[in-house]
Amino acid sequence: QVQLVESGGGLVQPGGSLRLSCAASGYIFSRYAMGWYRQALGKQRELVATVRSDSSTNYADSVKGRFAISRDNGKATVYLQMNNLKPEDTAVYYCYRYASGLYPAYWGQGTQVTVSS
Repeated sequence: QVQLVESGGGLVQPGGSLRLSCAASGYIFSRYAMGWYRQALGKQRELVATVRSDSSTNYADSVKGRFAISRDNGKATVYLQMNNLKPEDTAVYYCYRYASGLYPAYWGQGTQVTVSS
């Protein structure tokens, strides 16, 4: 079955960096677009970044120039490098596999990122 397992979250000071990882299994990773979403307390879940199967990317305006999404098809892993973190980046970050044709989307379990001094 499809599994998405995030890691790399934690507590970081403003201006710091973190790298999130999402290890995928149970499907042919290279064929699917992948994304990172986040949900802050009391707010709706929002799309942070997407990387397609051709490695093209898109970002939310709020993270452009600070975050970078990438994928390693050999390791079936998608990454989110987060630099110059701000308190407003505090949220649970979720890995997301986009749906494709008849195959549904999947979510990871989430990893907490807290930006605070």
